[in-house]
Amino acid sequence: MWVTLVAAGAVARIDARGEVRRFDVGADSRPMQICAGPDGAMWFTCSGTSQLGRIAGDGALTFIELDAGSAPFGITVGPDDAVWFTAMDAGTVGRVGADGIAEVVAVPRGMPSMITVGGDGALWFTLNQKSAIGRLTVAGKLSTRPTPTPSAGPVGICATHDDAVWFTAIGADKLGRIPLNDAIQELDLPGKPHAVIADEADGVWVSLWGADAIARVTADGEVSTFDLPPGSEPHGLAVDRDGALWVALESGFVVRLPV
Repeated sequence: MWVTLVAAGAVARIDARGEVRRFDVGADSRPMQICAGPDGAMWFTCSGTSQLGRIAGDGALTFIELDAGSAPFGITVGPDDAVWFTAMDAGTVGRVGADGIAEVVAVPRGMPSMITVGGDGALWFTLNQKSAIGRLTVAGKLSTRPTPTPSAGPVGICATHDDAVWFTAIGADKLGRIPLNDAIQELDLPGKPHAVIADEADGVWVSLWGADAIARVTADGEVSTFDLPPGSEPHGLAVDRDGALWVALESGFVVRLPV
């Protein structure tokens, strides 16, 4: 499992025994999101230095420079095997192909945050300051849909196997779900929901940053919550190949919850 250490300017790898290997990526880098790239390397965003970082299998570290002040945040691999990313301050969505060149594909503005691939083969992302969800095809066609609740502040986003897209609305204490070609649904989920990731049954896990808890929501909307120690401040989520949930805590720990 890989995790970003925002305040420390580092990225860490945790193996199956719980041993940690740390990669320093720059004191001012502020690494945010990380994903496995199509080339077998790990790719991550550096919001502080406006770079994309890449860690190869042998530990070699390289960077791709973006426009100064762009503040990249979300990152994922698209259906075209390119690395796609959002730039919050620049208000853009971009991609890096096999040639290693970064290009801007769309300019939705509104502070694009996390990004994922939907079941329709498009890139979906949250627009935090616009309170909207963006959809971008690989060919570059952009569309946006406002959240039902104004000033919702969407952040996290993921897709489930039933072709639904889910997002968190940290400013409205809600979880949103967009069935394919259907209206946006919202569910009250108090606790400042931040990150969201699909489980193995078309439901999702959600980090409740303000409540020191994790929520599990089924495809039918049933909610179960699991408390974490006070002061945990859960942020990032990941599910491993065994179906266990990993949670990155702002308090400085990573926890694994077997399912």
